[in-house]
Amino acid sequence: MHELTTTPATGQDSFLTLDHITDATPMGGKLLPSGAGATFQVWAPAAREVRVLWDYRKSAGNWLHHRQARLVAIANGRRAGFVPGLKAGDRYMLHVTGPVGGTEGLKRDPYARDLTETPMWPECQCLLVDPAAFPWHDQGWRPPAFHELIIYQLHVGTWYIPPGRRHGTFLDVVAKLPYLKALGITAIQPLPISEFPTQFSLGYNNVDPFSPETDYGVHDDDPALNDYLTVVNARLHDAAPGLAPYQRKDITGTASQFRILVDMCHVYRIAVLMDVVYNHAGGDFGDRSIYFFDRKPYGNHNDSLYFTDRGWAGGLVYAYWNNDVTQYLIDNAVMFLTECHCDGFRYDEVSVIRNEGGEHGWRFCQWLTDTCRYVKPEAIQIAEHWPVDGAVVEPAATGGAGFDAASLRGAVAQAASGRDAVVDMAAVAAQLRSPAVRDHWRAVQAIEDHDLVYQGRKPRIARLADGADARSWYARSRSRVALGLVLTAAGIPHLFMGQEFLEDKPWHDDPESADRIGWSGLDTDRHMSDFLRYTRELIALRRSLPALTASGIHIFHVHNANRVLAFHRWVPDVGEDVVIVASLAETTWHDYTLGFPGAGDWREVFNADVYDHWVNPWVTGNGSGVHADGAPLHGLPASARITIPANGIVVFAR
Repeated sequence: MHELTTTPATGQDSFLTLDHITDATPMGGKLLPSGAGATFQVWAPAAREVRVLWDYRKSAGNWLHHRQARLVAIANGRRAGFVPGLKAGDRYMLHVTGPVGGTEGLKRDPYARDLTETPMWPECQCLLVDPAAFPWHDQGWRPPAFHELIIYQLHVGTWYIPPGRRHGTFLDVVAKLPYLKALGITAIQPLPISEFPTQFSLGYNNVDPFSPETDYGVHDDDPALNDYLTVVNARLHDAAPGLAPYQRKDITGTASQFRILVDMCHVYRIAVLMDVVYNHAGGDFGDRSIYFFDRKPYGNHNDSLYFTDRGWAGGLVYAYWNNDVTQYLIDNAVMFLTECHCDGFRYDEVSVIRNEGGEHGWRFCQWLTDTCRYVKPEAIQIAEHWPVDGAVVEPAATGGAGFDAASLRGAVAQAASGRDAVVDMAAVAAQLRSPAVRDHWRAVQAIEDHDLVYQGRKPRIARLADGADARSWYARSRSRVALGLVLTAAGIPHLFMGQEFLEDKPWHDDPESADRIGWSGLDTDRHMSDFLRYTRELIALRRSLPALTASGIHIFHVHNANRVLAFHRWVPDVGEDVVIVASLAETTWHDYTLGFPGAGDWREVFNADVYDHWVNPWVTGNGSGVHADGAPLHGLPASARITIPANGIVVFAR
């Protein structure tokens, strides 16, 4: 075994030692708990040599390394070594020499937990991170049960941009946590937050999955960072006055700021679900990424180590047949659950993994879900799979992929179709009970998301309802019905940013787009503030009535001509009956006879019509409730005559 080099950037034959290297040594650069230094382990089977470069210092405007040494080949294409004296925040890079005929040059650590802000991508360098040093405040936190989830999807870069700032950051989301708490959602689902190569992005083209996007951090040399620290600590004090405030060192670096977001969400009793992309990576990889990591000759994508020659969304599909590749992706998920305290996942386009990876892709899904369930049993795992397939949410032990839930979208959006559109009430009703999956709670119900309402695709719900005037009564009322169905249906409701206050502009990931979220409208647009109140109080109703989060659902009345549907929700083996009635008719139905699950008094506990010019002085409804004393009807033991507001939704409970 050779001694560690002590000469600056020369000593081309010097090797690192294997001190502290064991079978349990993790991949990538990892600081030792003792503070003795860092271990490094990389997978580069075709490389002739891999060096670690460290001791970076700034000279003439450039960051230059002053020390380097070779990693030692150990087994299975891996190389490892130990560098004493390294600490959190230190910069490092890898230098890989490929096989004969290949290339050589710098590479980022595929497992790097953070990247530098300067130099920026693609010249950025890796930063050592000590996850154990972060001062978590979420001791005792447990995420909501799956059936209690109400998911709010947001894009960090564009959701909330303070005046004078170029784009949104993790800390800007923290600043708005009181808003999300008041809204009543129980989980946020940020669009993918891993490092991507473009100036702005949805996040699905990431190339460094273990590192958070540096643009989502407030840089260390930004004078505003101290102001952000003040705001973050104010939010912490508001929610939990007895907890210790963050210090300046705790907020340094993008990785730490992401942890602050997760930590603060938990303080506010909000779960964090990561949107992860394991079906492909890239677009633009650059020369220093995992693409051709062991530096075989460029050309054939199948020689790129982590990828195949199959393309998807402008990037390349992972090589699921290779266990080292799938372990890399599984390690990424485990990092989010353990080091970052995240509460679950939304897996992007699992159908691509299945279609392009075949049996290897399916087996990867099983290993992934089984591992995450072992590491954190309470973490929910949501699969985006088109078309919806019940096998995706079946246990791996019985041949399924092992995901907990699957995304549904589309049919309920018909509830907001334009004035002259033909609405298939049966199709709307079918989605309310999620026929494609075995258990109703396994369906994630969405009528708006990042795909559907992205600029140039489908209109947002208010604009879908009335293309000429997204603030008309028609647009407002239809939007209330559509969202009302999502929040009263069986399954997990999913809201997209701005949907809660009638945002009608298409969204774009460009923070300078004219179609940014219109927060100012909450102060100037009565219809927006009314709709936000509607959303908040409907979410509160969902959380207060056990039947609305349970699995029991029976759609007992669907009438296309009348444009009315009604369904019964209950807690199996308990009761807690609730009846929801929705109408897409442009006129009010009076004395409409409907079946009820039992005779006697039923309270009208919610009426969407109240929220039009809240409190609506012309509200149409059933007063305090109705008395079900009529004959059996619609397969139920009693019936009552009720009033259904035009384009309305009413909820009855015992």
